[in-house]
Amino acid sequence: METFQLSTFNFQLIKVAIVDDHKMVADGFEHIINESGVAGVIGKAYSLSGGMKLLSQSETDVLLLDVNLPDGNSIDFLPQIKTQYPHLKVVMLTSHSELTVIKRALDGGISGYIMKNAAAEEIIEGIKTVASGERFFCKETTRLLQHNTDQTPLLSRREEELLRLIVAGKSSVEIADAMNLGYETVKSYRKRLMLKLDVNNTAELVRKAMEEGYIKLV
Repeated sequence: METFQLSTFNFQLIKVAIVDDHKMVADGFEHIINESGVAGVIGKAYSLSGGMKLLSQSETDVLLLDVNLPDGNSIDFLPQIKTQYPHLKVVMLTSHSELTVIKRALDGGISGYIMKNAAAEEIIEGIKTVASGERFFCKETTRLLQHNTDQTPLLSRREEELLRLIVAGKSSVEIADAMNLGYETVKSYRKRLMLKLDVNNTAELVRKAMEEGYIKLV
């Protein structure tokens, strides 16, 4: 798969770049945006490295950025993006609805946060809003920020099982065998779990699981 794709573009519109590792998802959002009449997609990328190449070769107003990408967590990469492109408006377009993830993205300097299941109209409204210099949160994100007073992330059954095996000292290969999953799937689950619990490595993950009582859940 190509790392990024440039598109022909009407430069009177808001210039949008999409970075998402699922090509069909990126294509779907491109269609929604190009049909809006107010914005257009100048290019798509499928990794952080591809996204940086795309930004270096095109003038972009708004970047729609997924969280989990093949070569890293984009939230950790936000400081570099904002340093290199201080006027770029970054909108997280993701399926992550955990409050910890949203707050980390906000701390990273994003201009907006939109769930992938948001209506097409809401996505376009978000692009227009951040392009005008204001912040935008989709309805679901706004609800979470206003009403979620429970700071403890909820774990799925699979995440609980994974956490138990990690705390037990199992390797990713052993976990894949125990959970009857592929190795890459386990790696993806592990990254998502670390992001949800706001830790950077396995040692921090184990310590947080034990200190904050997650181990009791599993």
